[in-house]
Amino acid sequence: MNEDQAVHLALDVGNTETVAGLFRPGELEVVAHWRYSTSVPRTSDELLLLLRSLLRDGGVDPEQIQRTTLGSVVPSHTERLRRALTRLGAGKVFVVDPDVDLPIRLDVDEPRSVGADRIVNTLAARHLFARNTIVVDLGTATTYDCITADGIFQGGVIAPGLQAGQDWLKKHTAKLPRVEFGPPGRVIGRRTESCLQSGIFYSAVEAIDGIVGRIRDEWDRPETMVVATGGYAARLADHSETVDRVAPHLTLVGLELAGRYMAGDPVPDVHS
Repeated sequence: MNEDQAVHLALDVGNTETVAGLFRPGELEVVAHWRYSTSVPRTSDELLLLLRSLLRDGGVDPEQIQRTTLGSVVPSHTERLRRALTRLGAGKVFVVDPDVDLPIRLDVDEPRSVGADRIVNTLAARHLFARNTIVVDLGTATTYDCITADGIFQGGVIAPGLQAGQDWLKKHTAKLPRVEFGPPGRVIGRRTESCLQSGIFYSAVEAIDGIVGRIRDEWDRPETMVVATGGYAARLADHSETVDRVAPHLTLVGLELAGRYMAGDPVPDVHS
């Protein structure tokens, strides 16, 4: 990366992993991204060293970072990370929460309980698509967000994530091995590993199609688009009958958009 080029940093803190992404000012394309484990306990000092290492490996000087936008569903991690970012010199740090003034509305019974990831997914869907959208976010949990064309979050579904199912099998069975997640060559396995791979993969696909189908039956919104995001999205989408498109960095894009609003920067409408 050009050493004198300014960048914005977005950090999506999940229960299992934290995803960091870089944007150039005025653009919504992720130019670099990294992941680290949130579940490993780290002090603010350790997070500072980790962030420096990740940026250095990507050819980024912290002084290039004009601002950072942080969205977290792990409160215990948030403040330590905020302190590390301040010491890193990563520009002004903005933290997304339900009280932030954004051009969306949380039309649910308990809006303050809505996670930062679902808030910025709503913002990104409104900005990028401007149509009724179901966002399927495949993270530690799999969430299904019902978002109207004008940016109203109307609730959704939270289900166990893919990793949770694999961890449960490992914990509660003595002889079943851990297998790589991905589409098997055939549905009917002929050895334990291929049986597991088929069951884990197609259970995930059928869960998406089944829950999306039930949402569509109940949510009276015509021409609803289904967008999959998260680390497993691309591998699952080709086998799903309901996913219309994959946006692997939707949450990071939403964080960058939120940072623009919070900083008072111009935010042009870009519908794709």
